[in-house]
Amino acid sequence: MAYSAGFSPHPKISYVGAAPTGVASEAEYLEIGLARQVDPEQLRRALDEALPEGLDVLEAVVAGPGSLAERIQASHWRVELPGVSAGELRVAVAEFLSREELLVDRLTKDGKRSLDTRAAVLSASVDGPATEPGDLSSGGTGTEPGGRAILDMVVRQVTPSVRPDDVLAALRLVAGLAPAAPPVAVRVAQGPLDGSSAGAGSVGDPLAADRSPVRTPS
Repeated sequence: MAYSAGFSPHPKISYVGAAPTGVASEAEYLEIGLARQVDPEQLRRALDEALPEGLDVLEAVVAGPGSLAERIQASHWRVELPGVSAGELRVAVAEFLSREELLVDRLTKDGKRSLDTRAAVLSASVDGPATEPGDLSSGGTGTEPGGRAILDMVVRQVTPSVRPDDVLAALRLVAGLAPAAPPVAVRVAQGPLDGSSAGAGSVGDPLAADRSPVRTPS
């Protein structure tokens, strides 16, 4: 690994679009500066073997021109809401999407800030049946209303960033939506907005530009 120059050298590594605290992610990216050229697949295997189980390096590519951070324009999130039926969530999402602006407050180190959650959400949909009979995970009998609906959404990268918990706060504000247990948020993709895909807010592959043409170390 390459190190910076100066009195206090540090590794040349930068994390791009790191996920917020308290969420899971299947799409994290980082840039590493190397002291010499190596085969990307050998580098991937070496990193993967050094990491704890569950942290998997899926791919390494030789970086092309430009900054990887500039390609991260949006994130695709799936948020599981225990105790919320898909029917309830659809009503809340429809109300959310009907608004031109939806401000929520977040407490930051610089004080309270208002975020427009609606402007950041490019698309939102709901997965799951209206109810889920037989679901005993919440301690019920499995016959009462509720379930485990999933919010599927694409959120534009803005400053300050709008996180899944900000969107859930907005849903609570407009529709009183309140999960029975802490939601489980997973980022499944992040990258450029893909205008070639059908539907608004499709997230593309941020490494596509580095794969074509294929780059090989000299």
